[in-house]
Amino acid sequence: MARTGIAANLEDSVNRRLIPYLKEHGWRPATIPYTGYGNADTLRVLARVLLRAPDDTAPAAADVGATSRELAEAEKAERGWQSFLTAPVAYLPVAVEIGGRTHQARADRGGYLDVLVPDHGLPAGRHEISVHARGAKPVTAQVLVIGPETRVGIVSDIDDTVMVTRVPRPLVAAWNTFARHTTARQPVPGMAELFRRLGSALPGAPVFYLSTGAWNVVPALERFFRRSGLPTGPMLMTDWGPTNTGWFRSGQEHKRTTLRRLLIDFPHVRWLLIGDDGQHDPEIYAELAREHPDRVVAIGIRRLTAGEHVLAHGTPQASDMGKGHDGGRVSGRRQVPAVAGPDGESLWRELRPYL
Repeated sequence: MARTGIAANLEDSVNRRLIPYLKEHGWRPATIPYTGYGNADTLRVLARVLLRAPDDTAPAAADVGATSRELAEAEKAERGWQSFLTAPVAYLPVAVEIGGRTHQARADRGGYLDVLVPDHGLPAGRHEISVHARGAKPVTAQVLVIGPETRVGIVSDIDDTVMVTRVPRPLVAAWNTFARHTTARQPVPGMAELFRRLGSALPGAPVFYLSTGAWNVVPALERFFRRSGLPTGPMLMTDWGPTNTGWFRSGQEHKRTTLRRLLIDFPHVRWLLIGDDGQHDPEIYAELAREHPDRVVAIGIRRLTAGEHVLAHGTPQASDMGKGHDGGRVSGRRQVPAVAGPDGESLWRELRPYL
């Protein structure tokens, strides 16, 4: 058996032994709802089932009943590493209630629920559904249904695009992700205003956040977004840790696969793609634009500053993956506008003519 397969089995074995121990000490299943999405025919419901200590009363990311004071108290003393101290409940039955109808599902080996519900009957817009894992209290999850009248959507990266993280530099990213208080995270200048302007220029355009970050940080991210004035939307993350084929999941493949899934799920929607030049966003977005030029409105790349590039990968210039994407057009059957700027204000000036 490959070493990565052994690591995945070891992780499962540890969880199987940990769950009974924690239950004996009063821990109980709790459901963390994520924002789901769908079209007129199918709804994708996302959540995770974890064991939670009896004194853990922090509101979940999508807990619409939580007040701003409760959210602030939950986040006040939290450091990033605390989001990763989780005990997933594998293969637990979960009931999803939508419009008075109940759909049965089951969490996977990591406690994740990712289920497609056909014929959901919900009209276009934002809705609340109920997710009830066995042994846990029912929770309310948000879902976004995109109707056939929607013609344009927005996909945005998170790390170093709307939030300063410096992901490509492992030690710096580790400090920002695990050691700092979640309230210390800083937004990229002008990005909240950029999204407000995009909302006015493209009324009704849904916003999806596509990131290589872990699902564990979604609750903290949603609080950060509310605090920073960024729009809410489905967050499409990854699950860190070993699998049967690798020690870690490929972030690049995750982004490529998810983008193509959005094209399939919403064949009537064209996408505005926003990212940064610290990672692989320019090449991934350009690749999609060359393959499907009629489905991409434009590409906007946030250029990291020289100082951020030094912290990101050790040099004051863009890495090879970020070079050659400082503006222009991506060639294909249709030339897709590709612009760049150091902040939200400059990106808006560059993108505005194409909207």
